[in-house]
Amino acid sequence: MTDSRTTDRTSVPPAPGSGRWLALTILCLGVLMIVLDSTVVNVALPSIKADLGFTEASLAWVVNAYLLTFGGFLLLGGRLGDLFGHRRLFLIGLAAFTLASLACGLAGSQTFLVAARAVQGLGGAVVSAVALSLIMDLFTEPADRAKAMGVYGFVCAGGGSIGVLLGGLLTGAFSWHWIFLVNLPIGIAVFALSLMLLPAGRGEAPSSRLDIAGAVTVTAALMLAVYAIVGGNEAGWTSGRTLGLLGGAVALLAVFLVIESRVSAPLMPLGLFRLRSLAVANIVGVLWAAAMFAWFFLSALYLQQVLGYDPMAVGLAFLPSNLIMAAFSLGLSARLVMRFGIRAPLGGGLLLAAAGLALFAWAPVDGSFTLHVLPGMLLLGLGAGMALNPLLLAAMSEVGPTDSGLASGVVNTAFMMGGALGLAVLASLAAARTGGLLAAGADRLVALLGGYQAAFLVGACFAALAAVLGAALLRNPATAAPDEAKAETVTP
Repeated sequence: MTDSRTTDRTSVPPAPGSGRWLALTILCLGVLMIVLDSTVVNVALPSIKADLGFTEASLAWVVNAYLLTFGGFLLLGGRLGDLFGHRRLFLIGLAAFTLASLACGLAGSQTFLVAARAVQGLGGAVVSAVALSLIMDLFTEPADRAKAMGVYGFVCAGGGSIGVLLGGLLTGAFSWHWIFLVNLPIGIAVFALSLMLLPAGRGEAPSSRLDIAGAVTVTAALMLAVYAIVGGNEAGWTSGRTLGLLGGAVALLAVFLVIESRVSAPLMPLGLFRLRSLAVANIVGVLWAAAMFAWFFLSALYLQQVLGYDPMAVGLAFLPSNLIMAAFSLGLSARLVMRFGIRAPLGGGLLLAAAGLALFAWAPVDGSFTLHVLPGMLLLGLGAGMALNPLLLAAMSEVGPTDSGLASGVVNTAFMMGGALGLAVLASLAAARTGGLLAAGADRLVALLGGYQAAFLVGACFAALAAVLGAALLRNPATAAPDEAKAETVTP
C-alpha cells in the first residue's frame, strides 16, 4: 500500500532552477569528504605508525575500524532516513563524521585514533546511505535526475584517487593530522548550507517504528562479514577464524531474513528485491566494485612497487582518468542515457573498463607512463564515466519514496561489500602468484608484476561479466512500473 500520511517533505523545498544544483553541489561536497577519507589515510599510514607507535598488525585497525562501522551501518542508516527524514539523517551523519575527524586530528594515542575512526565510519555510512535519496528528492525530471546522478557518480568514482593526491600533499607539507583536520571547515560549511538548501521532511515510510531485532542482526552480520574479509589475507581464507566469522555472518543474515518475513514493520521489506532493476543493479554493482578496486589499488601498487613512483606521482598518474571521468559524468553520460537508455551505456562502459584492466595486465617491469599506463587509465576513466551513472539510475528507477533510503543503503552496501571482497580475493591471488614465481626463482620485480597481472586479468573478467549481465537483464526506466505501483510492489 502507498503511504497516505501527510509529510512535510516538501515544506522546505529547495529553490527552483539553480537552487537545486547548488543544493546538489553541497550534498556532493559532503559525500566527497566521506569518499576521500577512505583513501586519504592510506598515504599517511607510515607517518601515523611512526608517530603513535603502531605495530604492523595494530596499524591495520586505523583502516579496519572505519570499514567495520561504515559497512555495518549502511543499511540501517538508509532505513532511518526513510523513517525520520533523509535530510535529518544526512545532517546527523555529517555532524558525527566532522566531529570524529576533529578527534582523529587531535588523537595522541592509538586507542583514541582507532575509536575516532570507528565513529567516522558510522557517520560516513549514514551520509552515504541517504545521499541518493536526497538526489531523488531534489530532481524529479528524468533528464535532470540523470545529470545529477552523473555528478554524484563522479564524486564517488573519482574521489578515491583525488584522496591519494590530497593525502600526499597534506602529509608532505604539514603532518598526518591535517588529513583529518581539513574536514572540519568543510563539514561546518556543508552542515550550515544543507540546513538552507536541502528539502526537509519527517520521512516517507508508512511506520515510524524501528525494527530493532532486524537492525541489530543485519548490522552485526555485515560487520562480521567485513571483518572476515579485511582480515582474510592475513589469517588465511581457510583458517578457523575466517570461516567462523563468515559462518556467523551467514547465520545472522539467515536470522535477519526470518525476522523480516514475520514482523509487521520490517527494516527491509523482502518484496524490495522483487524489483528487477534493483536486484540486477546490485549484482552488477558487486562485480563492478570488485573491478574498480582492482584498478585503483592494484594499479597504484604497480606504479609504486614496480615502477618506483612516489605517492604524489601516483596521484598525478590518475589525473587523466579523473578528467575523462568528469567530462562524461558531468554531462555526456546523462545525454547517452537519455538517448540510448540505461543498458547500452552501462554495458559499453563496463566493457571499456574491462579493456583498460586487460591493458594493465600486459604492462612490463620497465613500463613507461605514456605507453603502458596512460592507455589503460584513459579507458578506465572513460568506462567509469559512462557506466556508473546508468547503474545508479537503474538501482533507483523502480523504488518508491517510502523505500528510497533503504534502496540507497542497499546499493552502497553492494558496492562496499563487492569492493572489499573483490580486493581481498584479488590481493590474495596476486600474492599467491607472486609467491609461486619467487619460489621458481624469478626476480622480485618480475614476481610482483606477475601477481598484479593475474589480478588485473581477473578484474577484467569481473567487469566483462558485469557488462553482460547489465546489458542482458536490466530494463530501461521507460519500461519500468509507474510510481503508483512501486510502493505497492515492496509492501509485504
